[in-house]
Amino acid sequence: MASVSISDNSSYFSGNSRSSLKKRTLLFRYLAEINLIFGIWYLQWRITHSINFDALWISIPLLIAEIYSYFGGVMFVIGLWRPLVRQVKSLDQMTPPIPRSDWPTVDVFVTCYNEPPEIVEETAKAALTMDYPPTKLYVYILDDGNSADMRAMTERLCIEDLQSPKLQQEANRIDAEHSYLLERLKQLENLTPNTEAAEQWLQTSSEAVANELTTKFVQSLRQFILWLPPTDQSISHRLTTERKALEESIRKKELELLELSRFRYIARPKTPGVAHHAKAGNINYAIFSGETAGNFIVTLDADHIPKPNFLKRVVPYFYIYNLSTGKYEQNQVAFVQTRQDFYNIPPGDPFGHRANLFYGPLQQGKDGMNAAFYTGTNAILRREALVSVGLQNFADEFAKDEKRLDEFDLVGGVSSNSITEDMNTAMRLHSAGWKSIYHNELLAEGLAPDDLSSTLKQRLRWAQGTIQVLVRENPLTKSGLTVWQRLQYFKTMYSYFSGFATVVFISCPIIYFFTDIVPVKTYGSDFAIHFLPAFIINRLTFLAATWGIPATEVWRSEQYAIALFPLLIQAVWSVFTGQKLNFQVTPKQRQSGIYLRLVWPQLVVFILTILGILWSLYRFAIGHLNNPLVHLLNSAWAIYNLLLLWAIIRASIWQPPKEV
Repeated sequence: MASVSISDNSSYFSGNSRSSLKKRTLLFRYLAEINLIFGIWYLQWRITHSINFDALWISIPLLIAEIYSYFGGVMFVIGLWRPLVRQVKSLDQMTPPIPRSDWPTVDVFVTCYNEPPEIVEETAKAALTMDYPPTKLYVYILDDGNSADMRAMTERLCIEDLQSPKLQQEANRIDAEHSYLLERLKQLENLTPNTEAAEQWLQTSSEAVANELTTKFVQSLRQFILWLPPTDQSISHRLTTERKALEESIRKKELELLELSRFRYIARPKTPGVAHHAKAGNINYAIFSGETAGNFIVTLDADHIPKPNFLKRVVPYFYIYNLSTGKYEQNQVAFVQTRQDFYNIPPGDPFGHRANLFYGPLQQGKDGMNAAFYTGTNAILRREALVSVGLQNFADEFAKDEKRLDEFDLVGGVSSNSITEDMNTAMRLHSAGWKSIYHNELLAEGLAPDDLSSTLKQRLRWAQGTIQVLVRENPLTKSGLTVWQRLQYFKTMYSYFSGFATVVFISCPIIYFFTDIVPVKTYGSDFAIHFLPAFIINRLTFLAATWGIPATEVWRSEQYAIALFPLLIQAVWSVFTGQKLNFQVTPKQRQSGIYLRLVWPQLVVFILTILGILWSLYRFAIGHLNNPLVHLLNSAWAIYNLLLLWAIIRASIWQPPKEV
């Protein structure tokens, strides 16, 4: 799938941005409607004609799992009903142009905790070299681990940045302007002793020509000669006004010189016994501490390296040209989320990190309903939106518990209500009436976990945090959200309960192999007539939705959607039983080892499935197999399950290729 589709031919359209429906959307809608009709037809048959009342203990769970999957499919279809493809002109190509002096100030937050300084340094260097006016770009290392090595790296890089040609040029310009202003002030001070004489001369001249010129004319002439505004009644008053203006300009130039130090380090204090809220608290401290003041905030994970044109490609979304005033005005866009991808994914993507389905059709579909998700990195947010929504949520929290006053800098801004702070923050912004944009262009690349242990920790945190949001801020009942926004958020939360349905789906063929108990009363022609059309049209619909994404990647995402069933069940159980959940930073360096112990449930199912197939074949060989066709169908089902589970088993033993 092309990762820069929205920037292609971006200069060949009128206006500064435009959006259109994704290609093949109408085909997808047509297939989706048929899919939903066949799906409900199949479920109607299952409910009324196929339940095995002699084995309700397995037939009812299977039916519930199928109903769950159908409603998940309904939400999937609706979520992709209006996928948007956006095109935008870069900030320096907008029509009419925005003067560089009017470009907004931007703070780049590089969030880190215990990452190696060399990884953070690479991200910071890339952020500093983004194509943007150096006096309007500030990069902050938000070091939640308060590491001495990280602080030393920041100080060293700050000095290097100040010595760069770009900043030296800015320093020379500011110094020249500062010197000019000092010279002006010196000239002004030289005039001060002669002020009385000048005033006397003007007064004498005014009386001498009183018979020929009116007093009004003399006053006008006097103001013209001195270029005095009507409010200045004397030269001394004028000189005082001019001196104050020059002193203020000099002070600003001196401040500009100080502000050239644009690479900075922030490590927040952590009071024992007070909640810190991990990454959310780290960002919120930087926002509310008074050390940052940019109009916009870019959030980058420690390992995500931005491209030089990052800001030029996303800032234009925050402006709209007002024809009546002839000026650019800011709109109600709270954040722009860009694609996420990784530069260290090995061939075959054994851990299923490629996310072109999410950072593609799914995010584009959300964008079409003003529900694009903020995913924590590779995004730019409007400070005003974060602060206003953050303060409102802090007020709400304080009204519930006055003890949270000590958490002022942690409660607001980015949500601290869940360990997936990013999605919850987006939901709060949407509920407050702010808008979002999904920009489908790869503008930053990061490091993906390259071992199964780190991958599972990351996926578990996503699942737990998403379910936390459902429990604490249910989008179905949250005020301010539109119907479509509620659907988009709930759909994501709903998908994390699929682990229970998966257990049923992978258990049915195993149970049949060893017991001959079937959850469906008939597997004959009646079953084929209802199941096969629904299954085929479902796959065609999914194919239309994922068109352009490599088939291997789509298959890998499907494998992990099933193979992670123990993790999804663990996430649901941990949230609903009230277990304490801690934010865990995903390791940025490979944790070497074999991780079969982490996938023992999948291994058990895998082995039982193989034994079941072998048992069925043995019974067939000795002539004791009843209903060979049913066994054949279950064997096909079982082999499909094996292919799905194999991905995570293979990942548990995967080792990087040895360097030659």
